[in-house]
Amino acid sequence: MAGPRYRRALVKVSGEALAGDQEFGFDPATVKAIAEDLIAAAKAGTDIAVVVGGGNIFRGRQIAGIGLGRVDADAIGRLATVMNAIALAGQITALGHPAVALSAEPVPEALDVYTVRHALAHLAAGKIVVLGGGIGVPLLTTDTTATMRAVELGCDVVLKGTNVDGVYSADPKRDPAAVRYDQITADEAIARDLKVMDTAAFALARENRLPIIVFSLDAPGAVASVLAGEGRCTVVTV
Repeated sequence: MAGPRYRRALVKVSGEALAGDQEFGFDPATVKAIAEDLIAAAKAGTDIAVVVGGGNIFRGRQIAGIGLGRVDADAIGRLATVMNAIALAGQITALGHPAVALSAEPVPEALDVYTVRHALAHLAAGKIVVLGGGIGVPLLTTDTTATMRAVELGCDVVLKGTNVDGVYSADPKRDPAAVRYDQITADEAIARDLKVMDTAAFALARENRLPIIVFSLDAPGAVASVLAGEGRCTVVTV
């Protein structure tokens, strides 16, 4: 495998990815595989920061009938991402690579609060930095969080890990005629309603000339392969 093309990368890992084939919670084998993949990427020479989602613990549609508004639901979602950050950083550490979990949502008994300064110091020390708590406010997705953190931390690229190997014209699991794109612009993705990332995340990436690479987390070694320019993926240019 060739060396990495990027000095520093932000990897977005959905909560659903941590669940594996389960509907909710953690699948230990899957969490370990993702951790091993992130470690391999770091050992290949790229600084790795990770933003985790919370869909394996809480999803917005669960609030139906409970009476929660969006603000309260988003607070629960941010706390779910905090739990995922602790779990993923713990697995990375258990595998022998230094890692730290930081959160924009203050939970001081469990992990340190995120600041750009602290995150940069941990990255400089060779740690994988796992970020939970969104950006600490409601109404923004973890896609936007990932792009914002990538800009703050001076990352060269955002890697969005999904359950398919790139961006398609339609859901390839439902439409066998769906076409996969090797490369597409953010404007084209928005115009075609491809739902790669939300519009706010695209706008931030475009403003900061930050490419987004969409790939499948299911393939072993996917993160390191994509960073070396060898993995199957779609590059979203801005």
